[in-house]
Amino acid sequence: MALGEFDDWKIVALAGGVGGAKLAHGLAQILPAENLTVVVNVADDFEQYGLTVCPDLDTVMYTLAGIAARETGWGIEGDTFRCIEALAKLGAPDWFRLGDRDLATHLARTRWLWDGATLTDATRRLCESFEVRQSILPCTDDLLRTIVETDEGDLEFQDYFVRRRFEPTVRGFHLRGLPAALPSREFLEALDSADATVLCPSNPFVSLGPILALPGVREKVAAKAAVAVTPIIGGRAVKGPLAKMFLELGRESSAVEAAREYRGIIRGFLLDRQDVSRKEEIEAFGFQVKIADTLMGDDLQRKNLAAETLRFIRTGLSG
Repeated sequence: MALGEFDDWKIVALAGGVGGAKLAHGLAQILPAENLTVVVNVADDFEQYGLTVCPDLDTVMYTLAGIAARETGWGIEGDTFRCIEALAKLGAPDWFRLGDRDLATHLARTRWLWDGATLTDATRRLCESFEVRQSILPCTDDLLRTIVETDEGDLEFQDYFVRRRFEPTVRGFHLRGLPAALPSREFLEALDSADATVLCPSNPFVSLGPILALPGVREKVAAKAAVAVTPIIGGRAVKGPLAKMFLELGRESSAVEAAREYRGIIRGFLLDRQDVSRKEEIEAFGFQVKIADTLMGDDLQRKNLAAETLRFIRTGLSG
């Protein structure tokens, strides 16, 4: 890749979860910091011990700050858990393990929100503290929560995902807060000024779905060059419950089904080499398809996939 190949481009990345954070980090390695905006899902946010916890926002922020836990992809590398262990001894719930340094993030955020800051403002202040130069934005400052409909009743996302370890059978999803929740002004301005949008390899139901469900967002993303990177490789999700969700909803767990979720929104789809035989099925949706190595096992692979993604947009979609 030539030095400065993408220096003139402004990109908005839509992200959630560890996969989204990894590609955002790849993009951060090749784009000027001021030209990358990462818009993050907030529908899995929740309150614990009276604190506002924003798992996806923090995963992206810690990843771009270079401090995310290497083994899990979430939380802070080397964090300790003395506070949560002490709380457990007092009978408090400990199913969502918050590290000690991580708790400081939630304490600061919650205090700022209590003082009247928006979530966008609080996120900006946190990013400044962690020396993250790229813009990380919550998709909305309003209340938006994913509700997972299961065979055991409706569950808020973190109850389903962490407390129940995504064991209940999924029947569907809905979003609490729609249609009152609106995309933030900063999010809409970023979309208007961007040259292209990248949908990171995140769960289309519970990570990117809430972002795209906000009023006007689908239309703005579709108006310019937009591509998605597959979250499914060889029928399996790299991380998380997406493959299980597809099967429980009576659908095939495949890159084809992931791509189907983005009809009418994207123009291009990056498909892993393992799934090259499915290329024509995805092209039938009206997408251009790029075959690539989409597994991001290290920083170099993240960077390479980001570069492949931007070249695909520039050479295949912009003209």
